[in-house]
Amino acid sequence: MKKYFLSAVIAVLALASCNNESASVNTVETMKTPQMEKFDKAFKSLGDPQNRPTEEEKKRNTSELSDRRKALLVPASKELIISSGVTEAELSRKTGGDMSQIIVWATQIYMQKSDEIRKNIKSDK
Repeated sequence: MKKYFLSAVIAVLALASCNNESASVNTVETMKTPQMEKFDKAFKSLGDPQNRPTEEEKKRNTSELSDRRKALLVPASKELIISSGVTEAELSRKTGGDMSQIIVWATQIYMQKSDEIRKNIKSDK
């Protein structure tokens, strides 16, 4: 009887441990805002066949994205910036509509929010 009871306790502890691990992994994804998720998807879409660099873009041999590829990131970038409390007028004034500046600013906000999420997860453990 003691063996069965002890085995049951160990099994429950093992299951509880596994559940905690998966809950913490899911928390990272669930703590991302919808704007962060859209920003992620926009960057991932650059790898789609229709969005990859063309032969002409490859020949330029530059590390900067082409205007065509930047245009894919700008809507999600603007949405992320605005979600952080910046007005559209302030966004226009600070970037002058420059796609590169918009993307860089959004990337900084994304990294900042990601760091905050990591800190919150660490403090919960």
